[in-house]
Amino acid sequence: MEPQSQDLKTAPFLTLGRFHISEDYGFLLPSPLRELPGHYSPWMEIANRLPQLIESRQLRAQVNEMPLLNCQFLTGYREWRLARLVLSFITMGYVWQDGETQPKEILPRNLALPFVEVSRNLGLPPILVHSDLVLANWTTRNPGGPLEIRNLDTIVSFPGGESLRGFVLVTVLVEKAAVPGIKALVQAVNAILQPSPDSLLQALQQLRVSIQDITGALGQMHDYVDPDIFYAVIRIFLSGAFVEEIRLAPSLRTHVLSSGNRQLLTAYNQCVESLAALRTYHLALVTKYLITAASKAKAQRTSHLPRPPQALEERGTGGTAVVSFLKSVRDKTLEALLHPSG
Repeated sequence: MEPQSQDLKTAPFLTLGRFHISEDYGFLLPSPLRELPGHYSPWMEIANRLPQLIESRQLRAQVNEMPLLNCQFLTGYREWRLARLVLSFITMGYVWQDGETQPKEILPRNLALPFVEVSRNLGLPPILVHSDLVLANWTTRNPGGPLEIRNLDTIVSFPGGESLRGFVLVTVLVEKAAVPGIKALVQAVNAILQPSPDSLLQALQQLRVSIQDITGALGQMHDYVDPDIFYAVIRIFLSGAFVEEIRLAPSLRTHVLSSGNRQLLTAYNQCVESLAALRTYHLALVTKYLITAASKAKAQRTSHLPRPPQALEERGTGGTAVVSFLKSVRDKTLEALLHPSG
């Protein structure tokens, strides 16, 4: 079998369908299920009461009484994704029920075995990741209504109330805003391979608009997420195969620079500038929701605020490691700007 890079050069068209990425929803799971077959009601009953069980410190006792269920009755991709969502939330709640100082290091078999089985089936690590917390954890209140936060809800949640719910759902809207940009990336790759300067210019212009829409969607964090009661570090996991295929494609930057096309160069630079602006905005959000909130929580441990993660405390209340990394990513982005010669 030939390597992917050669396949990409000989097969002129890259498509989202090859990577199970939706034309309408991107990395979001289209229309996630909210219920599993009756056989799995013990999982669903616990998942539906997860915030209360964690807050009352009763989750571990409930999980210990849960029957060991086989995954053989799960049918279809969406059922597997919901099972994974439910089990990953229960697992994280089980481990951290008593806070950071007393994590549970061993899972009971009735939770560990099905969680590992579901994870292997989906090719995901046995831990809560972005594809669970956000991509498969959304539903519409009115199926015929618009995809906006007032018409959205989460399927499973942790303690954190409306603030946590807002964080997840705003991130859903960020993912939705990225869909035209994902499609524009595919169009750009194909426009280089064909080649088609007009199609490439159109793709770059659409990519810039999508990046700006992502920034706008991200701004809703200020409206729905309270920094005094919520802070977290979220690692974003995209579809690895798709990202790798884009990486193996001919260099967009090199192609634009060598084309001598001023319109393409301008459009490319506008994309880079928009991406740098997005990363600057993200840096401000991280400072507000992660660094500042953690500092407040540390100073008010006698209040209702949770203890800041130890990893943050070890790096100082300024969170210099996180901030420095994000600044370096933003600065690296700006280094990609093209400067025409002559």
